[in-house]
Amino acid sequence: MTSSVPRSRTSSVSRRSLLRVLGGGAAVGAAVGALAGCGVPAAYIEPGERAARDRSRRDRTLTFANWPLYIDTDDDDKTKRPSLDAFEKRTGIDVRYTEEINDNDEFFGKISPSLMNHQETGRDLIVISDWMCARFVRLGWVQEMDRARQPNVTKYLDPLLRSPHFDPGRKYTVPWQSGITGIAYNKRKVGREIKQVSDLWADDLKGRVTLLSGLDEAFALLLQGDGVDIRKWTADDFHRMCDKVEKMVTSHHIRRFTGNDYIKDLSSGDVLACQAYSGDVIQLQADDPDIEFVVPEEGAELWAESLMVPNLARHKQNAERLIDYYYDPEVAAELAAWVNYVCPVPAARDILASSKDRELAALAEDPLIFPDDAMRERLVIARDITSKERTEFAKRWNGLAGL
Repeated sequence: MTSSVPRSRTSSVSRRSLLRVLGGGAAVGAAVGALAGCGVPAAYIEPGERAARDRSRRDRTLTFANWPLYIDTDDDDKTKRPSLDAFEKRTGIDVRYTEEINDNDEFFGKISPSLMNHQETGRDLIVISDWMCARFVRLGWVQEMDRARQPNVTKYLDPLLRSPHFDPGRKYTVPWQSGITGIAYNKRKVGREIKQVSDLWADDLKGRVTLLSGLDEAFALLLQGDGVDIRKWTADDFHRMCDKVEKMVTSHHIRRFTGNDYIKDLSSGDVLACQAYSGDVIQLQADDPDIEFVVPEEGAELWAESLMVPNLARHKQNAERLIDYYYDPEVAAELAAWVNYVCPVPAARDILASSKDRELAALAEDPLIFPDDAMRERLVIARDITSKERTEFAKRWNGLAGL
């Protein structure tokens, strides 16, 4: 392990928490979400119309749009990004890095007019959540990557993440970071272990349970709690799950539906158990070791936020080179040590384990960054919600969540 690898970030404010505060795209999301959900035929771009003339060889630049707090920064100078700075030095490619993605729907609204009208977005590389990636792929708004230029991706990408329903073989997307939607709870206050989704409905937790408000964030774990294989769930499965949730809402068992403000509720003790993201819980545990994260016995959803090259990007080869750079296990370890999400490069675990820094070496043993074999057996990538399903399902779910 090189000495450039930073210590694990332990800020109590996670990237997902911050983006929920920053993201103001609800109104935009409603409008553009309807467009994406309906899959307007006129918006679809044929494969032969997606590429622009690549300027990578003569123009050593790259524009990379990402979320806030989603790349390593120097402890003494937050404007420096060690892993990205090293890429620039190694390749001579100047990266214009922007933290402009605060909400999936909001960002969709920002760049969709260009994409549907066959215009450049001004970005060569973007990172969005896989459920939104599915919309881009269906609409033909992103370019297929050249894996011959990405030997590290081919060799090191986690097998669990290699073939999501919306992008078999990951031709158009490559995970930036991954995570798990599971259950977080205060073990000391609950007084017992929570092992299954059904444990959330115990009588003594009435009024002290929260669920995630977003349909795409919440539905998979709840379906798994009903014994459904989320790789091939059906509309009947979805509505049966909603019927159960509706009863829990009516009886006031569910305290409320949340964004990432569940962090505050769990920390204060107002909530004893909740749906949660693995990356957030790592941060919570730094302040309160009684907080536990559970991948239920029935399983949990493994998700990713993925890199894509949008249509007409002028520096596609430069973008593909940067993606492959981050799949070098040394670099992946450096990034994982800072962001604390599930690393999509399992080989990075050995890099961290060999560190002489005890804190870094300990990260290699954290199952929320490198899931162990037992946990991996229970992790599944959910089938995405199709464009035909979205309007109906969102209406049902939003009614339950009070959105």
